[in-house]
Amino acid sequence: MKLLLAGLVLTLIVGAQAQWYHFPGEAARGARDMWRAYGDMKDANWKNSDKYFHARGNYDAARRGPGGRWAATVISDGREMVQGSSGRGHEDSAADQEANRWGRNGGDPNRFRPQGLPKNY
Repeated sequence: MKLLLAGLVLTLIVGAQAQWYHFPGEAARGARDMWRAYGDMKDANWKNSDKYFHARGNYDAARRGPGGRWAATVISDGREMVQGSSGRGHEDSAADQEANRWGRNGGDPNRFRPQGLPKNY
């Protein structure tokens, strides 16, 4: 736990670099992007759409800047850590993390978009 906390603090410090005063706002807006993607996933209730919403939330958050990217990383990794310990399959968690990284690194979330998902998502 201490190692995880130290890693998060180091990521915060390194990620902020010279634009440290933008970081908190970017992180807050990135967290909001992640929450919106989660809400849309629940609202859509569409089969096989979770990877798309993972990628979209991370993509939107990372576009906010270093703070948004940090928020996306912390939220995604935390969620997968909690869900992984609840007995979910390792393969599903690995696929979620692939979608998370794809979106965070600027990849088009539509790569994971399921056929027939309404356009408003």
